[in-house]
Amino acid sequence: MCIRDRYMGIQTASNTRISSVMQPEKVFLEGAFRKFAGGREEMDGREFAKTIKDCNLLDKKLTTTDVDLIFAKYKTKSARKINFYQFEAALREIATRKGIRSQDVEEIINLASGPNYSGTKSEYIKFHDDKNSYTGVYARGGPSTVSSGKISDLSQLTDRAPADRRGVKQA
Repeated sequence: MCIRDRYMGIQTASNTRISSVMQPEKVFLEGAFRKFAGGREEMDGREFAKTIKDCNLLDKKLTTTDVDLIFAKYKTKSARKINFYQFEAALREIATRKGIRSQDVEEIINLASGPNYSGTKSEYIKFHDDKNSYTGVYARGGPSTVSSGKISDLSQLTDRAPADRRGVKQA
């Protein structure tokens, strides 16, 4: 279902009609919520903390511990996730703690393009990454675990000839 349909109050895929027409800002906020929740209807604590961090809302007034406590406060007791309405209430709490309007916090979340994923890239290491600097057997392709026709079976390595008790071969 698209955002326009939700705004207009059209029936959803689960045949439930939205009771009231949502404000356009709330529609965009719900779109941002879904981006950070991975397209799902609910968001867990890790995704909520990432949302707040990616939107640069953390400072001395609002720490990651505060974010975790706010999430715990607004989720249902036995649940591990929050829905959109609980998310809105948590954003109002964040605005109160930061001392700004809740509309400003919602606007910051709306302007976010979604979660930021960043990884690390290793530095260039001359003797590891440059195959022209390899020496010895590795310069010629490295060791092989498959022999090239010399020994193909364990019986070629062992001597199974009859022997006496002392291990001397019997001729």
